[in-house]
Amino acid sequence: MNKNLFTEFKQTTTGKAADKYEAARSYFWDFCKLMNPKFYKDDRPHLKEIADTLQALYEGRIRKFNADEPWKIYTPEEIDALFGDDEEYLICKNMMLNIPPRHGKSYTLAMFAQWVFGKNRENSVITVSYNDTLATRFSAAVRDGIDATKIDKNWVIFNDVFPSTHIKDGDGAKQIWALEGSYFNYLGTGFGGTITGIGCKIGIIDDPVKNAEEAYNDNALEKQWLWYTDTFLSRIEEGGIQIINMTRWSTKDLCGRLQDSEDAADWYELKMKACLDEANKIMLCPSLMSFKSYLKKKRMASPDIHEANYQQEPVDVQGKLYTTIKTYTELPKDERGKPLYTRIFNYTDTANTGKDFLCSFNAVEFDGEAYIINALYSAEPMEVTEPELAKMLYEDSVNDAIIESNNGGRGFGRNVERILWETYRTKSVVIHQFYQSQNKQARILSNATNVMKNVYFPVNWHNRWPELYKAIMKYKAKGGNKFDDVPDALTGIAENIGEGAELEFLM
Repeated sequence: MNKNLFTEFKQTTTGKAADKYEAARSYFWDFCKLMNPKFYKDDRPHLKEIADTLQALYEGRIRKFNADEPWKIYTPEEIDALFGDDEEYLICKNMMLNIPPRHGKSYTLAMFAQWVFGKNRENSVITVSYNDTLATRFSAAVRDGIDATKIDKNWVIFNDVFPSTHIKDGDGAKQIWALEGSYFNYLGTGFGGTITGIGCKIGIIDDPVKNAEEAYNDNALEKQWLWYTDTFLSRIEEGGIQIINMTRWSTKDLCGRLQDSEDAADWYELKMKACLDEANKIMLCPSLMSFKSYLKKKRMASPDIHEANYQQEPVDVQGKLYTTIKTYTELPKDERGKPLYTRIFNYTDTANTGKDFLCSFNAVEFDGEAYIINALYSAEPMEVTEPELAKMLYEDSVNDAIIESNNGGRGFGRNVERILWETYRTKSVVIHQFYQSQNKQARILSNATNVMKNVYFPVNWHNRWPELYKAIMKYKAKGGNKFDDVPDALTGIAENIGEGAELEFLM
């Protein structure tokens, strides 16, 4: 192993300018803090994680011993101890940054390009943005950072850290330029642009998708994919690294296609969600996006786009079983405000022990349509879900509760009936238990149109039941679904409105 690979990794004494510059030369995070201390703060740990991961990629410290293992970031000391010259191991050359908007990912990549030029003036970089305007902005950020002039002794500039790295005189165009002593170092271009005749050691793609319309346009995504495979990849020199930085949009975006390709195991993904814990209001970086701001964006955006952009959970519109779900703002009433619905009922799909979720819906029926008023979706054991369901049935004044008796459902239904009497002193809820003998997948598929046409959810249902929402909106028509509890229960609702189905209740 080359012992000089990590010679710059050493402890430095802080407090003196020379020590700070030495630290910034050795550690990308220290470089970021020195260049912009107001943005790169220690109380923004996600920025440090981005910086440390980029440095690990650049230095070849993201490794694994065989293709089946996950990638792992190693320290220089671990590299020396674990990886010998004769051992076979893999070094990661490709990284995805899937991070929410306005969290500093593009800015940090521009800083990274500056830092690698300071480390080695022979580095060459090609950055690709959505269009030429953004490409010019990215390029200018890198070039201007290197070319900054010191006008205040208290203001640290790039040449304080890397005094021998300068933009070549007369070669400082915004999109293509070189450093002193080099023919070419940097090109910034828009997606689909011409990069013939130029290669690079570091290729960066920065936010290639413009908006939701493009994200759901298969032709636009296919053009990006073809340009990536036919043009961009041919520009990466042997042993060079790739970085794709993007907010997720679709399972068919560039990151999605790569994750679904034969080369998926070659990529290291750094994935961050804007909201880490919605119930406890914990954000990735509150100073960059507060919980209040997050909720506002969630209310205003399409649920699918919000989940993809801010939580990095893309939903594939193509291939979904339920392409539309109807919503309501208030239940059917007459002109005097009196409810028009004629029935309040429930359908429950009980869980298989240790495998499935319990899914239960309360709904009101009017004119052959069902309006969902409450839901329970839980992987908790029956001793937890039985009282929860009894409470939901009682509070919503349900008349009929239809519970599948498969997989222990009969015992579950009897316990719910008992709890209703012992806790709420009511027998007004009639529990119907039945054995579902029909094929589950066939029922779900054949009733999909019925669900989309005749079942309504509250307008804010994606906020009330986010996990249930995902289970419905991600359910694929052609199979490959991990769970089907929610579509099964939703199908049961659709089957029991209007004429309904003649279920053989087991009384």
